[in-house]
Amino acid sequence: MNNFVEELRWRGMIHDMTPETEEQLMKEMTSGYVGIDPTADSLHIGHLVGVMMLVHLQRAGHRPIALVGGATGMIGDPSGKSQERNLLSEEVLRKNENGLKNQLKKFLNFESGENKALLVNNYDWMKEFSFLDFIREIGKHLTVNYMMAKDSVKKRISAESKSGMSFTEFSYQLVQGTDFLHLFQHEGCKLQMGGSDQWGNIITGTELIRRKLGHENNAYAITCPLITKADGSKFGKTESGNVWLDPEKTSPYEFYQFWLNVSDEDAEKYIKIFTLLTKEKIVELTEEHNKAPHIRLLQSELAKDLTCRVHSEEAYNSAIEASQILFGKGTTDMLRKMDEKTLLSVFKGVPQSEISRTEFDDGIGILDFLASKAGAFKSNGEARRMLKDNAVSINKAKINESYTLSSDSLLNDSYILVQKGKKNYFLVKVV
Repeated sequence: MNNFVEELRWRGMIHDMTPETEEQLMKEMTSGYVGIDPTADSLHIGHLVGVMMLVHLQRAGHRPIALVGGATGMIGDPSGKSQERNLLSEEVLRKNENGLKNQLKKFLNFESGENKALLVNNYDWMKEFSFLDFIREIGKHLTVNYMMAKDSVKKRISAESKSGMSFTEFSYQLVQGTDFLHLFQHEGCKLQMGGSDQWGNIITGTELIRRKLGHENNAYAITCPLITKADGSKFGKTESGNVWLDPEKTSPYEFYQFWLNVSDEDAEKYIKIFTLLTKEKIVELTEEHNKAPHIRLLQSELAKDLTCRVHSEEAYNSAIEASQILFGKGTTDMLRKMDEKTLLSVFKGVPQSEISRTEFDDGIGILDFLASKAGAFKSNGEARRMLKDNAVSINKAKINESYTLSSDSLLNDSYILVQKGKKNYFLVKVV
C-alpha cells in the first residue's frame, strides 16, 4: 500500500488528523468515508476536495465509501451555516442519489477489486430508528455538555446569532456520529474524512464508537483545509452560482473557463488538490509556468485535466474551439458544430436582439438586416462604412454589401452571429 497520508500531506490536503491515523493506514487496507450533501442531483466543484480524498484513498489501496446524506439532508448541518436548509422528500433524495453516483463513477472504481468503492445512503439505516430508540441507543452516550462545546453549536447559540438553533440542528452531530458507528459496525469503516468545518461532527463519531462499543475500538479522522481563492472569496462560486459537474447546469465550456481563469497563486494550489499529476510533474510545470506566467501553463493543464475527467476529451476539444471562436481564431465550421448551450455560454453578455423567422422567407439584404431589423448597427451608413472596410463578419465569415441572409444562414436553426471589427460581437436570435 502507498502512504495515503503522505500523498495528502504534500498536496496540502491535511488540516487535522487524529493520533495514529497514519499508522493505521500503513498497517492494513482500511475503509474510509466522506459524506456528500444530496440537496441536488449533481456534484459541484465544492464537493471535489472530498471526492479527491476518496480517489487518493482508493489509489493507495484502501476502500472508499461515499455516503449520500439522505437523512442528514433532511435535517441540515449547522456547520458554517446561519440558517437551516430546506428539508427534502425521499423521492427527491433518491433522484439526487442516482445523479451523484453516475458522476462519482468518473472518479472511483465501483466495479472490481477488493477495494472497490461503495455508495451508501444514511437514510437507509436512519429511517429504521424510532425517536425512543434513537435517544436510548445513541443519545445516552454523549452529554449535552460535550455537544455544546462544539464550535458549530456555540456560534449558532451565541448572542450574535439572531436565528438561534433548533433542536433538529442540535441533533445533527448525533446523526452524523450514528453514520460512523453504523459503517464501523457493518462495513468495518474506521476512517471518516471531510472539510475542516466538519472536525467537530467527525470527532463526535469517533467518540460515540468508543463509548458505545468500548474504548478498544479505535476510529480515525482526517480533515482537509477549506479551499478559498487567493482574494479571499469563496471557491467554486461565480456570479451565476455554483460550478456544477452536470453539463446541463454548467456547460463544459463554462467549466473549462472557470479553471482557465483562476489566478496564478490559486492554480499552483489547485493543481495539487484537483489533479492526479505527480509531485515531480507539478514541480516541473510550476517552474516552466513561472518563466512565462502570461502563457498560463498551470491553468491550461488544470483546465484540461478536469474537463477531460469530468466531461470527456471531446468536450475539452470543443471548449478549446469555443475559446478560439471568441478570441478571433475560430472558423465558420467550428461555429456551426457548436451546440446551442455552448454557443450561448460563449457569447453570454454580448448585446443581443430578436428577429422574426418570417423575415427570412424571401431572404434579407445585409444592410437591412444589420441596421433596421437586428439593430446591430445604429444606421445603414455606419453598416455600409464597415462593410466597405471589410470589417463585418456573419458567423465568422467576412461578407460584403451584396450578401443576402436566408434560413440557411442560421446557427442551430436559431441564431446569427454578427462581428464588428475584431472584438465586438452581436448575437441575433430568430424566433
